[in-house]
Amino acid sequence: MEFFRIKKDIPFMRHALVFNVISLLTFVLAVFFLTTRGLHLSVEFTGGTLVEVSYAEAPQLEPIRTALASSGYPDAQVQNFGSARDLLIRLPNREGMETARVSETVMNTLAQIGGPAPELRRVEFVGPQVGKELAADGSMALLLVIVGIMIYLALRFEWRFAVSAIIANLHDVIIILGFFAFFQWEFSLPVLAAVLAVLGYSVNESVVVFDRVRETFKKKRQMSTPAVLDHAITSTISRTVITHGSTQVMVLSMLLFGGETLYYFALALTIGICFGIYSSVLVASPLVMWLGVSREQFIKPKKEKEEAVV
Repeated sequence: MEFFRIKKDIPFMRHALVFNVISLLTFVLAVFFLTTRGLHLSVEFTGGTLVEVSYAEAPQLEPIRTALASSGYPDAQVQNFGSARDLLIRLPNREGMETARVSETVMNTLAQIGGPAPELRRVEFVGPQVGKELAADGSMALLLVIVGIMIYLALRFEWRFAVSAIIANLHDVIIILGFFAFFQWEFSLPVLAAVLAVLGYSVNESVVVFDRVRETFKKKRQMSTPAVLDHAITSTISRTVITHGSTQVMVLSMLLFGGETLYYFALALTIGICFGIYSSVLVASPLVMWLGVSREQFIKPKKEKEEAVV
């Protein structure tokens, strides 16, 4: 399905160097912020206390966050858990503070807000060692996804496409992490899930463009490599607008109306989708061209039958 069709190919490859210089500068800035500022890791990675409470009626979350911030927990995460009446409160570690004292402070703070007092359901302590294991498992998951994508693209297309797509996808991941490092947004497990989703989402766009490149090489043999890439990108623009536009509408609805629980998850997806479009089209394609992709790599030479010698 197409909303529109562009008859004349847009010369993207004519400006390939400019696009990649912009990408390189953005990538270097993201690495700089990651190195100097680092990520603001959540309780799942650093350790802390989880307190689950239940109310008789659904409470307002914002007054609870304000009260906990006044009690010395400005980084406290408050979200619904299971139902609107159940809350899960995540509190970062405090030196010299025992778990029992933390839960007691939280319950006293909630009781002072007003209304019916909540019921304490459970209190759990997440140690720093558990957080380190989660961080290591998350890094391993990211590495396995990258390796799997490289193997898939190398088998389906050619090694040049695999290398180009992985560089473009890592470009997206590093830029997302750079945004979170620069603004010191909280990096949690949902954000890690969003990063992994962006990897798969971005490679899907690259596969669509690469598939059209392979098809154009076979059908239009008079075209040069830059012309083939321009034609492949131009012919998939309508599909890109439909796919990414509809996805972005849903992500923006989560960002605007999903509350604090889904905010950073949706924010990471928003950044990833925007840069994923850019990298799949204007980073991966020029890299394929510079790595030396050609028509001969997709068209098998015809075997001439040897005449029998009498």
